[in-house]
Amino acid sequence: MFFNKLMGMVSNDLAIDLGTANTLVYVRGRGIICSEPSVVVVRRDNKKPIAVGLEAKEMVGKTPANIVTIRPMKDGVIADFDATEEMLKYFITKVHHRKSFISPRVIIGVPSGITQVEQRAVKDAAHASGSREVYLIEEPMAAALGVGLPVGEPSGNMIVDIGGGTTDVAVISLDGIVFSKAVRVGGDKMDEAIIAYIKRKYNLMIGDRTAEQIKIQCGSAYPTEKIPPIEVKGRDLISGIPKAINVSEEEVREALQESVGLILDTIKVTLENTPPELAADIVDHGIVLAGGGALLKGLDILIREHTGVPVIVPDDPLTAVVRGCGAMLDQLELLKKIAIATN
Repeated sequence: MFFNKLMGMVSNDLAIDLGTANTLVYVRGRGIICSEPSVVVVRRDNKKPIAVGLEAKEMVGKTPANIVTIRPMKDGVIADFDATEEMLKYFITKVHHRKSFISPRVIIGVPSGITQVEQRAVKDAAHASGSREVYLIEEPMAAALGVGLPVGEPSGNMIVDIGGGTTDVAVISLDGIVFSKAVRVGGDKMDEAIIAYIKRKYNLMIGDRTAEQIKIQCGSAYPTEKIPPIEVKGRDLISGIPKAINVSEEEVREALQESVGLILDTIKVTLENTPPELAADIVDHGIVLAGGGALLKGLDILIREHTGVPVIVPDDPLTAVVRGCGAMLDQLELLKKIAIATN
């Protein structure tokens, strides 16, 4: 016990939100010190990494044939084990500035619908990248802790965590998840929907980064005070030459309609499966949004209109999961209570 405490004091314990779109790292005593895209660029022949994170994101869609861009996480879980290991090594080394003599304890947020095989893959990748102890926490629980919900009290708290690959909806009470539902819809599916819409309507091919920019600048789930049209550049599929068009907020909202509808359905199913006493608490406390998807303009208004329940968007929804995981670094007893038990 004393040895474990000593190890914790000497090593820089970490909390990681290993997201499909972005990876955030929290260091005990220092806060969030790293937030970079979950992207790795490797050589095709020897699989040697060339760039990770921000530097790798700049290369997306611009690499020659001998270099490949990898998104190691898909739908919130590991799609490429080796690339995930390289990415974790990069982030752990970066936050320590040097190789630490003592391996860190690491807490990682994972989607609530994750299988045991996927849990093992996350743990193995973290151990292989130099972690001493690895704990997994379900992202809705971590997000609830990160936004300051009273999860330990006997009252219902509802959190909707909209990430890059998944949307997790959960009702939490007494340090446990009473009911949760995860759907593999998030920021990535929204980007794909924008690409498909512009291809179908304008015969224009755009890349992932352009689609993401359209979503951030012009995307909405509910009519807002007029967002000006955005200029979009891509390749004309008929002539094959570059072309620019203007895309309006209404068009982007139409493109996102299906993805937003699936998130809304998941929230409704969760509310339908919530015990009556906890449902009454949710009506009083409201639904809390977290994750990057919470920043989609008008989403809170749309959810409120369809459910009749107040919706709260916290100050920094993007960092909710990593802040919640980080809070657990100083509360080991609570961590052991709420961490996922893996075989």
